[in-house]
Amino acid sequence: MTSSLTPASPAADSRGPELTALSARSPYARRGRSRGNFELWSWAFMRGSGVLLLFLVFGHLVVNLVVGRGIEAVDFAFVGQKWANPFWQVWDLLMLWLAELHGVNGVRTIINDYSEKDSTRLVLKTLLFAGAALTIALGTLVIFTFDPCPTGAAANLLPSFCSAK
Repeated sequence: MTSSLTPASPAADSRGPELTALSARSPYARRGRSRGNFELWSWAFMRGSGVLLLFLVFGHLVVNLVVGRGIEAVDFAFVGQKWANPFWQVWDLLMLWLAELHGVNGVRTIINDYSEKDSTRLVLKTLLFAGAALTIALGTLVIFTFDPCPTGAAANLLPSFCSAK
């Protein structure tokens, strides 16, 4: 009786190439450590955020470019009036955060797939996460602190909806 791991003759096993020392040391071999369910949740986030981003982005485009006078109406005053409403602040904040996190997760996956050395992977991910954190922080700050009617500005420089202060 022969073992299922050892073929009876060299030609008896035609299921695939023989495991060699070269293929055993492949840099693309799976690592022994487990990442838990993080990759599963990352995959699910990409699908969910992608669908939600479609809704948010097309809603943004319709409101900004289709409703009203179109692209001619989009100026400083338009943005100021829009961001004076908390609904549009939250809409744009969701769009910013979801787009940034969606993109970062995609680039993180590419870094994991294509960087061969752990040190390279660490440097690239550190730069990616630092850039994402900076973008999210600055974008959030701008959305919530934007003031189209600054105190002390000349009246001829203020948008039409601002009252002279």
